[in-house]
Amino acid sequence: MPNEDAVLSALLASSNRVTAADIPALIDEAGRKLGLSGAQVYLADLQQARLTPLVHPAPETPSPIEPNEPNETSEPIQIEGSMAGLAYRTQRTQRSRDDCTAWVPMIDGVERVGVLRVTAPCFEDALLESCAALSGLATLLVMAKASHDELVVDRTRSRTMTTQAELLWAFVPPRTIGTDDVTSTAILEPAYEAGGDAFDHSLGDGVLHLALLDAMGHDLASGGASAVALGASRATRRAGGTLADIATTIDTTLSEWIPDRLLTAVIARLDIATGQFTWINCGHPPPLLIREGHVVPQAMEFPAYLPLGLGLGQAAAPDEHHIRLQPGDRVLLYSDGVTEARTSDGSLFGEQRLADSVIRSMASGNAPPETLRRLVRNLHEHHRLHDDATIMLVRWHPH
Repeated sequence: MPNEDAVLSALLASSNRVTAADIPALIDEAGRKLGLSGAQVYLADLQQARLTPLVHPAPETPSPIEPNEPNETSEPIQIEGSMAGLAYRTQRTQRSRDDCTAWVPMIDGVERVGVLRVTAPCFEDALLESCAALSGLATLLVMAKASHDELVVDRTRSRTMTTQAELLWAFVPPRTIGTDDVTSTAILEPAYEAGGDAFDHSLGDGVLHLALLDAMGHDLASGGASAVALGASRATRRAGGTLADIATTIDTTLSEWIPDRLLTAVIARLDIATGQFTWINCGHPPPLLIREGHVVPQAMEFPAYLPLGLGLGQAAAPDEHHIRLQPGDRVLLYSDGVTEARTSDGSLFGEQRLADSVIRSMASGNAPPETLRRLVRNLHEHHRLHDDATIMLVRWHPH
């Protein structure tokens, strides 16, 4: 069997001048050189409900498939109730009972991308290690094409997206980012019709930068207001501006270029070394602090500043608030579209149910991305969204 490094190096070299449609065949070829019967990439869709394969030639010798899996490798697989979905949800390799098929997570940093289905007569430890390396490289190759190759976009969507949703998703960062010390994950719903909500998170110089925005309305102008606010926030932050400077710039920019559009926001920063969490609140629901399985009452409830876009000019800058996190603390930010979701009998989802859902999921051992995925799944199954619903969960977990 060829040397693993040589096989992966050849795969990387051959991927430079191809499209995403060529990537699956290259990965399958590399897998066979490593001793596999086949390898196939499955990508999670935007709402993390199913795993869809990239275009791929039919295997020469199909291997047995789990009873709860599709009969054809060209069919999508539901994340709930499947071996592939279990690998995605837990971020751990799963093996079939006959040990002829394995599902290996595809993870970009801490962002879940999909799974790699690999088949072999049997899996020894050394071969599984090679599968993990192949999955890691496959993830990098797919993500390198994701920004400009329509096939990847097509395989990660289940239906058409509105213009304002296209605008917002073009501006927001990956859903999950993090390091060994901190994780930030966010979800934006309804994913294909999002209008006025947006989120932002980034890492730099030992700081996690955060923003959750909610523009008035649910049309293209609302999406434009959030996109402009994201641009103003990043430009000001990267020029060395404070949180108050960011809010002022957003307010001025909106009032000048998109008048009569208001926007609420929580803009924050976390010092990753010390756990110092600093934020300003401009007309937005206050964040929740979750510590040791409970919401700390009123820990982050302070008078909110006015919404942005009013053209406040010389008005006093928003107040900064501070709190020192303890290791393991979570901060939950959300838009009012979450708590205002209603059941068929008209009852609200509410802040208490939001917090309870997150706490129960975390108590079950779910990581932040899986916690939010389950929360949104619950929202869609039992409630009706009347507005955009954005949730951001930050966990500080220093060594």
